[in-house]
Amino acid sequence: MAQALMNYLDPGAILLGVEAKSDQEVIRLLAEQLHSLGHVKPSFSDAVLAREAQLPTGLPLGTDSNVAVPHTDPEHVLKPGLAFATLATPVLFANMEDPDEKLPVRLVFLMALNDKDKQVEMLQQIAGTIQSPETIDALIKSKSVEDVLRLLG
Repeated sequence: MAQALMNYLDPGAILLGVEAKSDQEVIRLLAEQLHSLGHVKPSFSDAVLAREAQLPTGLPLGTDSNVAVPHTDPEHVLKPGLAFATLATPVLFANMEDPDEKLPVRLVFLMALNDKDKQVEMLQQIAGTIQSPETIDALIKSKSVEDVLRLLG
């Protein structure tokens, strides 16, 4: 199931133990990685932030280590990619189900997909991967890109 994640996850866009003050800062950091790796246009970062403000992507898992899956429209994407960050301390993202509620997030998957249908598929795969509290805990504790690739592979 997670195999498809591996097809998109760029090892150069995996950031571990990120110290960020806000959801915007995390999104910008990951978007810069995808941009430097040739996955997205310069407009991608601002487009993701604008979409996140309207349609938040915090996934409530009922813990203090929730997940966010920011993304935006395909026209900002050059080639599909997935960036991933673990956060040293939780950053607040608005809840997908209740935008007035802020969730502490420790894992962020930034999706850059140039096909709308693939977005739903990718969200389902991420959701499937993060069903396990053990996997989330192991991802947060990952010390290397190899650890992350092993857990998501």
